[in-house]
Amino acid sequence: MTAGLDRNTMARAALLCLTAAMLGCASSPCFAPPPGRTAGAALQLRADWDAAALQEVLAYARSQKTTGLLIIHDRQVVAEQHWPLPGDAAAFRAAFVHGQAPDGALLEDVASQQKSFIAILAGAAVDRGLLDVERPVSAYLGAGWSRAAPAAEARIRVRHLLEMNSGLREDLRPEAEPGARFFYNTPAYAVTQRVLEQAARQPLDELTRRWLTEPLGMAQTDWRARPAVLADSGNPTGLVTTPRDIARMGQLVLDRGLAPDGRRVISSAQFDLLLQRSATNPAYGRLWWLNGGSHALLAGAGAPRREGPLIAAAPADLVAALGAHDRKLFVVPSRQLIVVRTGQAAPARDFNQQLWLRLARALPGGA
Repeated sequence: MTAGLDRNTMARAALLCLTAAMLGCASSPCFAPPPGRTAGAALQLRADWDAAALQEVLAYARSQKTTGLLIIHDRQVVAEQHWPLPGDAAAFRAAFVHGQAPDGALLEDVASQQKSFIAILAGAAVDRGLLDVERPVSAYLGAGWSRAAPAAEARIRVRHLLEMNSGLREDLRPEAEPGARFFYNTPAYAVTQRVLEQAARQPLDELTRRWLTEPLGMAQTDWRARPAVLADSGNPTGLVTTPRDIARMGQLVLDRGLAPDGRRVISSAQFDLLLQRSATNPAYGRLWWLNGGSHALLAGAGAPRREGPLIAAAPADLVAALGAHDRKLFVVPSRQLIVVRTGQAAPARDFNQQLWLRLARALPGGA
């Protein structure tokens, strides 16, 4: 049993979760911690998890500058923990932290995790007949949105922005044919936000609220202008959210595009396209990372090709929304599992692998 939780406390937590499910939480992650639970106390609702191994997961996460860790299995919270930022994290706080949510979690700009949220919105726009990803970007933004010659620019389709194979450098000058090679390009991705706004004829925050955050109950998520310290990121808009809201996005993935009330946020057809391996990187779909491929081309200028899956210790069907400073949303459909990690960059260079090695020991029946 998890340290700090007696049988009566866990029974109350399970009863609260069951009651919430009867009231409509059955289709979404059930956040029903026992009364008086302090931020930082682990919560285990499933007896089939290895409690000692789960504590190892939490201890490891804490040692790696994590501010929030949330694990959900079959819609039940297995562990939820928040840690304060240390005193030497002033620069991180100024750049990425936007206050604190009622549940004790920090409101963090989750960096490139936002890309996967935009992918869902792009699929929803296609469903509404507002966007065609096979059309040139210039069909939505007009000529001159890049620094390529008009003929070259006209060959760049919206799909190329989603798959990170636009052929553009970070300064939006061309260096390859569209669709020819993978290059993780945040400034080119940021153009997709403008495409969505033009296609939908709505501001990004409004269409996000109507199409995504409101249907999913993501009350702590919104877009915010980034501070000047992040001016060189190539993307001036940050997505500020919490582990619980990120987990709601994870549940949308597990439910293949359905909101908790049964509304369809994105069609099955468009959802499948988001998680289809791109021709230029088997570890990448449309702004989502994919495990289980033959090799992976990683983010970052000059990042090497890695043979084998993205995360060897993780299940092959894992999909992920990843952001700088090791922001993680891991979703494993075969295990109905969601893992969210927020915080500063982990000191360990192989953080993903080490986290999943520990999770594998905690999971019922192993990984």
